[in-house]
Amino acid sequence: MAYLRAFGSWLPERIVTNEELAPQLGCTPEWILEMSGIRERRYAAADESVATLGLRAAEKCLSNAGIAASDIGFILVASGSSERFCPGPASEIAAKLGLTATPALDIPVASAGSLIGLALASQLAQQYGRMLVIGAEVMSRRVSLTPEGKNTAILFGDGAGACLVDANEGQLRIADSLLSTDGSSAEILAVENGQLRMEGQSVILQAARKLPRAISDLLARNSVAAESVEKFLLHQANLNLITRIAASLKAPAEKFFTNIDRYGNTSAASMLIAADEYFSVNPAHTGPIVFSAFGAGINWGALLAVPV
Repeated sequence: MAYLRAFGSWLPERIVTNEELAPQLGCTPEWILEMSGIRERRYAAADESVATLGLRAAEKCLSNAGIAASDIGFILVASGSSERFCPGPASEIAAKLGLTATPALDIPVASAGSLIGLALASQLAQQYGRMLVIGAEVMSRRVSLTPEGKNTAILFGDGAGACLVDANEGQLRIADSLLSTDGSSAEILAVENGQLRMEGQSVILQAARKLPRAISDLLARNSVAAESVEKFLLHQANLNLITRIAASLKAPAEKFFTNIDRYGNTSAASMLIAADEYFSVNPAHTGPIVFSAFGAGINWGALLAVPV
């Protein structure tokens, strides 16, 4: 058994509006908003990295939980934009937290990585105790800010989110999770040679089919009706996609938390940033919470958490 005990997030200070971005991409601010639902996003400063953003989110999460870094038994860090492949940001974050023996592993999966981290943490918590799951991205350095790259560049921003999964206590119990991978479609979304390559229409079509099915299957096997779900906390990929998923599930759009208009798509960080924002103003829970994401690999799935 494992519980969601606390969340934390960190966003860079620099706000990049559609009005600033549009001239570089050869489009209009209105077109960006129509295509994505995004009004602004955050860009990391020159001296910020995946690890420094992840560290700040981790520190906020630990503060919210009221525990010290030394109380952590395991760290999982999801990122698709790490500055180097190996070693990745996990060991650097652990070192900056003052930990010299705590296991810290990377999950190099853009967008879906933090969902994978939560699912793994729920299984490992009984052995390692408190699991710190972090999603951190600096995607602004993985896109081309040119007219040729506009379809991707309009979407992405930078940020980090964190969650403490505890074996013994928390505000929500992780009831079940469902993860899937289809490597035959991996080429539609990849980070290669330092740049993000995405076939946007293919990603949307796949996600619009696979995420509702994963959520429906997870709810069905736990005898939970979609209408009883308190909130759906999805990877913030595209507002139009979230709207389509809500329609497919026949669930009210207001049950789907969104902050993509303010932060854009922060890849593996987005779901945890959304969770931190939602739970910070909704500490009491009246029903189940569903987490879901779709990302590189391609990997997708859902996780169900229920009130204690």
